[in-house]
Amino acid sequence: MRCFPGNAVFSDGPGRGPQFLGVCADVNGSGREVFSLTLDRMNDLPEPCVSCIFWELDPALTAASIARGDPGLDKESWLSAALLEWGSVGQIGYVDGIPAGYVTYAPPRLVPRASAFPTAPVSADAVMLITARVVPRFSGQGIGRVLIQSAAKDVMRRGVRAVEAFGYRGDADSPKAACVIPADFLTAVGFKTVREHPTYPRLRLDLRSALTWREDVEAAVERLLASVRTPALSPPRRA
Repeated sequence: MRCFPGNAVFSDGPGRGPQFLGVCADVNGSGREVFSLTLDRMNDLPEPCVSCIFWELDPALTAASIARGDPGLDKESWLSAALLEWGSVGQIGYVDGIPAGYVTYAPPRLVPRASAFPTAPVSADAVMLITARVVPRFSGQGIGRVLIQSAAKDVMRRGVRAVEAFGYRGDADSPKAACVIPADFLTAVGFKTVREHPTYPRLRLDLRSALTWREDVEAAVERLLASVRTPALSPPRRA
């Protein structure tokens, strides 16, 4: 399968028909592949994320899973159930075939830990951006922004109006920072604070204003260029 920047990629498998897999991005002038996170791609998540269940289970179940030594299996079970119930819940990016970063997102009802945050709940019209991580060797290449845009386009296709996330402000080495997206990253990719908090603000990305303005402008320019390329012909004059 060839990947062309900006093009959506769909599967051709049986069942429910073509399924959205992701979009091909253009980062620093080279084609970069971004695909939906599936069970087959789960092992491409970076450590320790591949077995982290901070968001997927409530605190008590998380502790029990770690004590049993089964967090990886529990994460796989969560992903399988979420895919069946809601569809795509993540995007994973590759650079030259190497996993470079990922994002996950889901309705708040599928994210038990979300209710424990002081700025909860997530708004009723939004899905929650759960995690966003770029592998350090690929940082600074715009991959995080591409992943957020890919996720936004995916959920917009399903009629979602906004994405919200709990951000973190403070010492990056603090235990409080674990598994929570830095607020500075969220604001850098277009999120706006909707509920302030010194440590865990809740931020929101309005998808219609974030994505459709560009499409509307491009469509308007295309109409203008079309009118220039194919001017209306005046009716012939009568003799």
